[in-house]
Amino acid sequence: MVEQFVDVEFGGQTVQVPKGGYYDRFRSNPDLDVVARDPAAGNIDFFRRIPKQKVSSRVGPVWAPNFYYRSSSVQLLMTAPIDRLAAALPAPLEPLRPLPAQGLVALTFFSYSVCDNDPYDEVSIAVVVRRPGAKGSHLGQLLGDIRRRNFFAHVLALPVTTEIAWTRGVQGYQLPKWLTPITVDIANEVRASIAATDGSPDLVLRAPAPAFKDVPSQSRLGANTMIHQVDGQWSQTVVQSNTLSYSQKLFPKGVTLSRHGGPMSDLLNGLGVSAMLRLDVVRDAQLVLNMPTPLKGSDMRGR
Repeated sequence: MVEQFVDVEFGGQTVQVPKGGYYDRFRSNPDLDVVARDPAAGNIDFFRRIPKQKVSSRVGPVWAPNFYYRSSSVQLLMTAPIDRLAAALPAPLEPLRPLPAQGLVALTFFSYSVCDNDPYDEVSIAVVVRRPGAKGSHLGQLLGDIRRRNFFAHVLALPVTTEIAWTRGVQGYQLPKWLTPITVDIANEVRASIAATDGSPDLVLRAPAPAFKDVPSQSRLGANTMIHQVDGQWSQTVVQSNTLSYSQKLFPKGVTLSRHGGPMSDLLNGLGVSAMLRLDVVRDAQLVLNMPTPLKGSDMRGR
């Protein structure tokens, strides 16, 4: 059956979304009792403790936060020279330096199969940064972030596969998004890829199928915080996570990341990424994307 689309308005732009999909029916404010009857959504008790509110945004009133009922992801955490990372970050952001002369870059492929914005895929290249207002050693922050499962990063690229995801990300959050083909497949082998906008290969990641650990809902909560500017104001955007099935490998073996010369490959090359420190494969997780909130000026002063 050929999927049908309808036009909707967001942020002064007209975009297409699947007819009868979540955004077409609910406009980011779903009836959770209806979602609970969707077999593809799974158990959604996690979201019932996070009420949505209509809040002000740079595109007018919106319902927030945004819910991702089923998602999967593949992340490679890699090292890169600290001078290259510092040059890529806007002042006064500072790359985290847990190793001598080396910082951290995360390449993450996401697949959102059930969410308020309808299914889409996304790829992120982000530099792990010093937490705003942090004191003490960089290694101490990293160890604390690992323990709390709460990391801070500045996103340099965040391409997506659908018009609504692109428009919301650019208009609502001022994130560096564009439209391009992306695939994520977690099965007998882990495969993920992103193409350039002309369809030519950009990045291709392959890894052996890992052994997954399944955990009860809300037993492995975490958060990632994006530090970025919204209309010239430093802000933070928190993504809460409820991981249900995952695998982690330190110094992973058998992983290949092929770079074919597209914009994401060029970005990784420019950052000088090298050693693979950790591979995280999440087979099932629930996410909550909050709206940006302003940071205090004192938190963003250079140190």
